[in-house]
Amino acid sequence: MKTFLNSMLLLVFLIPTVMWSQTTVSGTVTDQANVPLPGVNILIKGTNTGTTTDFDGNYSISAKNGDVIVFSYVGFKLQEFNYNGQQPLNVTLAEDTALLDEIVLIGYGSTTKQDATGSVEKVSEKEFNQGAIVSPEQLLAGKSAGVRITSGGGDPGGGSEIRIRGGASLSANNSPLIVIDGLPLDQRGVQGVRNQLNAINPNDIEDFVVLKDASATAIYGSRASNGVILITTKKGKTNAPLKVEYDLKASVAQVTDFVDVLTANEFRAIAETDTNFDGSLLGNASTDWQKQIYQTAVGAIHNVTVSQGFDSFNFRANVNHTSQQGVLTGDLYERNSVNLSAVKRLLDNDLKLTLTTKGILDDNKYADKGAIGSAIGFDPTHQVYNADGSYFQYVGQSLALVNPVFSLDNNNNRARNKRNITNFNIDYNLPFLEGLKFNLNAGLDYSELSGKEYRLASPTNPGGFNYENFYEGFNRNSLLDFFFNYKTDLTSLNTKIDLTAGHSYQEFFIKSDRSETETAGNLIARETIINRNALESYFARASFDIANKYLLSLTVRRDGSSRFGEKNRWSTFPGVSAGWKLSNEAFLQNSIFSNLKLRAGWGKTGQQEIGQNYGYLGVYTPGRSDASVQFGYNNGVPQYVNTLRPEEFDENLKWEETSQYNVALDFGLFNERLTGTVDAYYRETNDLLATIPTAAGSNLSDLLTTNVGSVLSKGIEFSLNGALARSEDFNWDMAFNATLQENKITKLSLGNDPNFFIAQGGISGGVGNNIQLWREGLDPSTFYVFRQVYDTAGKPIEGAYVDVNGDNQITEADKQAYKKASPDAYLGFTNTLNYKNLDFSFTFRGSLGNYMYNNVASDRGNITTVNDAPGQYYVNAHSSVLTTNFQKQVLFSDYHIRRADFVKLDNVSLGYLVPGENLNLRLSLTATNLFTITEYEGLDPEISNGIDNNFYPRPQTYVLGLNFTF
Repeated sequence: MKTFLNSMLLLVFLIPTVMWSQTTVSGTVTDQANVPLPGVNILIKGTNTGTTTDFDGNYSISAKNGDVIVFSYVGFKLQEFNYNGQQPLNVTLAEDTALLDEIVLIGYGSTTKQDATGSVEKVSEKEFNQGAIVSPEQLLAGKSAGVRITSGGGDPGGGSEIRIRGGASLSANNSPLIVIDGLPLDQRGVQGVRNQLNAINPNDIEDFVVLKDASATAIYGSRASNGVILITTKKGKTNAPLKVEYDLKASVAQVTDFVDVLTANEFRAIAETDTNFDGSLLGNASTDWQKQIYQTAVGAIHNVTVSQGFDSFNFRANVNHTSQQGVLTGDLYERNSVNLSAVKRLLDNDLKLTLTTKGILDDNKYADKGAIGSAIGFDPTHQVYNADGSYFQYVGQSLALVNPVFSLDNNNNRARNKRNITNFNIDYNLPFLEGLKFNLNAGLDYSELSGKEYRLASPTNPGGFNYENFYEGFNRNSLLDFFFNYKTDLTSLNTKIDLTAGHSYQEFFIKSDRSETETAGNLIARETIINRNALESYFARASFDIANKYLLSLTVRRDGSSRFGEKNRWSTFPGVSAGWKLSNEAFLQNSIFSNLKLRAGWGKTGQQEIGQNYGYLGVYTPGRSDASVQFGYNNGVPQYVNTLRPEEFDENLKWEETSQYNVALDFGLFNERLTGTVDAYYRETNDLLATIPTAAGSNLSDLLTTNVGSVLSKGIEFSLNGALARSEDFNWDMAFNATLQENKITKLSLGNDPNFFIAQGGISGGVGNNIQLWREGLDPSTFYVFRQVYDTAGKPIEGAYVDVNGDNQITEADKQAYKKASPDAYLGFTNTLNYKNLDFSFTFRGSLGNYMYNNVASDRGNITTVNDAPGQYYVNAHSSVLTTNFQKQVLFSDYHIRRADFVKLDNVSLGYLVPGENLNLRLSLTATNLFTITEYEGLDPEISNGIDNNFYPRPQTYVLGLNFTF
């Protein structure tokens, strides 16, 4: 009892002592212009005691002598104060210009975010999409206004369609130029791979920089009409400790939606209506053939990374193994790679040597995608296997579908591509003139392909034979460029000058060999194909920053391409842009704007990716031995001679040239806590390269690629980024981007016929049918159909269409341009939240105004599909026949063109960091392709060409991530 009373007495004296040692500290927080700062985070270091300033910058907090008080605010440098009784404690925070001074690559040089005058956007690692990402471009999907990335399907490691501002051509390449560490890739891709970008391990990418307008891309001249994406890979950091990291992403993927076809009972009911119904052709099963060909796909991505930095040397080494099954049974992608980078500084850091090299083994086992169409059409009343274990087949029915499970199990197509991408850069500050730098860049992208394919003879064709195909080849892309850069500050004119001039030479060489089985069952070696072209270029840029307010940039590039004749080989591509840093003007000082810049630009770029190397020359192609021509007899034996086929050519073939205007406003408010851009562009391509019909006898083919017209595209891009919450424990970042676009053909023929058009968009059903068209005044993805007539109940009347021209008959003249596949608008929305060691992020993508042609329904949604097969068998139909009751194919009705707007929850990720003294562990769970909100009833509303037909479904994927950092 005495002890208890003594303790209580001690507490009575200690409590006031402790309370008296705590002092309420108060004061005001302002910026360097003495403007109060609301919402500044104030924390007693090492404790949970904290507060924020009010609207007038005032605060109060309890502290004791010796405490460290931390003041932090977005856009300002963090400050710490040792409290020793100061009253009041007023604090002035200094602006942190790191956000505005962030270095951004612009091609053959760099600038800062605040000094960029072109449409340039940087997407860094912290903004990337999460998950088991195999193809690097998927890191960027939904992250940049004006950039639309559409995967080609669900195959593992499959490529994507990348479009910046909608593309600028028709027949020529519409993909942007990709530059990796200074080396432009061959825009045609690499032999034997699903996606040439898979050579770049996504874990190795530091950031993407997207150059959108012509003033930014003109420095790349002849290949920049569709924009440029600069990819920078990670390198070691100077004076950094040894760091070892192991990262694992294990994934499971499955198909969650299937094409709507008839069930076994529905199928049988329709088959029994056939006047020639033969019940013996049906089975007794109820087989969902689509579920038979798809599997639960598993995958794993392993990365081991070691890096270290010293005063004058730093390195980074990464070993990667990726294995990803496809959801289509038998589909497999594997990548094994070693990625090295080293930076050495010499001569008091005046000389910098940078080496990056990537060695990649890209292995593919290709599943037979034809099994997708077979599974949709195969009779659901039959089982996969017969009673004896053999595959069920329509033996002897040469036109019947082959059992899709048999196709997947017995077709073996494997390819290995061995590739190396190496870049060596010399950056030297020349000693005789301060500010003058010499930069030399040498790059090589070399790959070797070896592939083989075995395919068993079709069991339905009695005369079939086993097919063998052995293919090999190599690609070589070599680059050597250099430039001089001079930077100086003319204090007398209050102007900073940045001058660049250089030269570039790049050559592309492709060799392909193939031996394959011909109709006689013999293995025949094909002629070797050699493909070579080269580019030589001279380029220059001059940039001026006047009084830290007014910006001017001039660029020019002179390109020569071996793909054009001597008269048209060289072309010049200029660009000019200007900017006004309004936030640096006196009338905006002490305002809410931390950054406000108006910029505008114009530029001309080119296009030489026309698919032909010698389109201006008359060349001959050797014929195949199985298409030889009999030429006389030798001792009574017919003699056959291989032909030489003359190819079409246009000796006046020349560059496409694209002119683009751009005007934009960049803004930052509340010390860059809220930033954004509004960007408007107008782009016109002239001397358009298109493949058009030619008059009989005017050339050596009925189709010719030539310069015939022009296309126009215009749009508005908007992006908004906000730091919604900032504190030591909780942070919330939001990013939103939206793009409005319009594309149309303004000229298409060499004549003046306003009704001239070129059919596009091949479809299933019949032979040589197309569902889209190119015509002046229309979007290039416009559909061309009859207008469907409906009954009073809103049901389509088969064969009844609107008589547009009023001639009392339905002919081709009654077809109309109707809707389009390209969207009017697309958007991305990302949120990232961090609470202490917990992080959560999600990304939505959306597309508005796009339409889809359901080719599966138009081709198979009819009674005839089931009851009128060309043999002794039945074929399944699309379930739409239950609604329409169409008797025959209805291929050209606008009934099958459906609205395909969508919003997708693309990516959700949850992670937790477990920190340790010598080891940090991060665990994460990511889900991709979770759900899609859409009115479209087909398989997927996101198919780039707008034609839904036997599409490889995109799976829903779940990823467990483990990251160990030592």
